[in-house]
Amino acid sequence: MVWLCGLPAAQASEQQVVLAGMDVTVWSEGTAGSTPRPVIIFSHGFHGCATQSRFLMKALASAGYLVFAPNHSDAACNGGKSNWTDRPDLPFQRPGTWNENTYRSRGEDIRRLIEGIRKDDRFSALADLSRLGLAGHSLGGYTVLGLGGAWPGWKLDGVKAVLALSAYTQPFLNHGTLSDLSAPVMYQGGTWDFGITPALRKPMGTYDSSPQPKYYVEFKRTGHLAWSDIGIMAHDAIIAYSLAFLDHYVKGEPADPLLSQARSLPGVAAFKYSSEIGRSDLTSPE
Repeated sequence: MVWLCGLPAAQASEQQVVLAGMDVTVWSEGTAGSTPRPVIIFSHGFHGCATQSRFLMKALASAGYLVFAPNHSDAACNGGKSNWTDRPDLPFQRPGTWNENTYRSRGEDIRRLIEGIRKDDRFSALADLSRLGLAGHSLGGYTVLGLGGAWPGWKLDGVKAVLALSAYTQPFLNHGTLSDLSAPVMYQGGTWDFGITPALRKPMGTYDSSPQPKYYVEFKRTGHLAWSDIGIMAHDAIIAYSLAFLDHYVKGEPADPLLSQARSLPGVAAFKYSSEIGRSDLTSPE
């Protein structure tokens, strides 16, 4: 498959550090350099951890990003302090009970991490925080969307793009706050992601309720854990679409054709976008 040749080889280095009082994993290019790099901060899913999605973090770093992922208090792997049996703060099945205070600590983790990066001699000169993107999976997607303005009280200034990977968005739909997003967003879902993806793609759902610029891509035979290293489906396509989106809105590069073509990669079940590039309705390649 010729398109794979354009993907960066995932040769990034990985280090575990304590930053802003948190256990943080950092990925960067293997070769040292003095040029400041755009920054991606990744928020893991409920009972996930900083290293749950190495395949994607390494690819982002190999493409020139400086990637940081903290362990939130609910992390249950990679040294996380939570237990797998711990329940969420509020039930996921009752999104109407969620509000701006629900998991606010996760948003504060990312705020503290950004300030820590600014002040830390190891990273302050390498991190170009004027080019900042946020990425998150599941509850991490909820976290970064909140910081992107979906919870107005969480809004973090300076965010260039939000990459929401099988993101839990039902609380925002219940409160009608997705219209307050202030950064470009890409939602990713899967045909086997039964608990999350229907809310993303349904009429007047997450995608429809979000302002431009916005993108939605859905992968075939892909379940909720596809965006973690546990999953085995669609990793190459996930990397390709994530990089196309982040490179355009965080790095400021010209738009990759992936951002306007639904049929360009195998394994894509549906694609939709509305942005300065143009607009397309939801399409199914097959």
